[in-house]
Amino acid sequence: MNKSGISTVTQFVLLGFPGPWKIQIILFSLILLVYVLTLTGNMAIICAVRWDHRLHTPMYVLLANFSFLEIWYVTCTVPNMLVNFLSKTKTISFSGCFTQFYFFFSLGTTECFFLCVMAYDRYLAICRPLHYASIMTGQLCVILVCLCWFIGFLGHAITIFFISQLPFCGPNIIDHFLCDVDPLMALSCAPTPIIEHVFHFMSSLIIILTILYILGSYALVLRAVLQVPSSAGRQKAFSTCGSHLVVVSLFYGTIMVMYVSPTSGNSVAMHKIITLIYSVVTPVLNPLIYSLRNREMKFALRQVICGIRIIQPS
Repeated sequence: MNKSGISTVTQFVLLGFPGPWKIQIILFSLILLVYVLTLTGNMAIICAVRWDHRLHTPMYVLLANFSFLEIWYVTCTVPNMLVNFLSKTKTISFSGCFTQFYFFFSLGTTECFFLCVMAYDRYLAICRPLHYASIMTGQLCVILVCLCWFIGFLGHAITIFFISQLPFCGPNIIDHFLCDVDPLMALSCAPTPIIEHVFHFMSSLIIILTILYILGSYALVLRAVLQVPSSAGRQKAFSTCGSHLVVVSLFYGTIMVMYVSPTSGNSVAMHKIITLIYSVVTPVLNPLIYSLRNREMKFALRQVICGIRIIQPS
């Protein structure tokens, strides 16, 4: 990937969470359990939406795609983390490090846009219910999903490519459990601050614009909900939007601490913990959050767990 003649680094060492062997085994077991639960929970949502024809609506189609995204989001970092817990060398190849770097940020950016689209869907359903079916059609839903993936994977491609072309002469030790922008830039023997500034500017811009759009959408939703005359109608609206707001709060709360607010005063350990929360913990909570107050999803998940496929009545 790096064609520079003075670059001598062919692999990096990811320190992860250093400690005694027993601690490494405990961390390995915990992260493995979280990973399995993440895959199981999000796959269950995908299967529930796929099998239950009552869930073939834009809201649940978006949720299924979001679950698919979460599976890949954790998979781009957790398997390598698990290997490093049991490894003595804890190495990752140069190309493997930048591949992980690219997919981690691309999937994270895609998640920001997915949360925007899901907020737009709830805005239409609650604020413009009579026009919802004519606006949020299956075709528009597919277009929005494709745009999320396309823009997400395009957003950081150029800056990550330029970072990969910087010379890395050594040392090659990254005090993190994944390849992140700040540790990589610190290891370059010819750092280019402008590339790092552009990367952080793009990250901050995406995060701020998407969170402002989501908050604006839910401000309009809240105003519409408060005008609903019946308490049952208000409760239903709050239940469908509350889970989404919890996910938004968990995800954006942590990534804004990492990539928007100044973090120079934070310790390396704090950086690792914050990254672990939004990259590993949040994805495992999403299936529980989305199904906890959603009667239709709970019923469909129960059928998936029991191995019963729901057939559309003729």
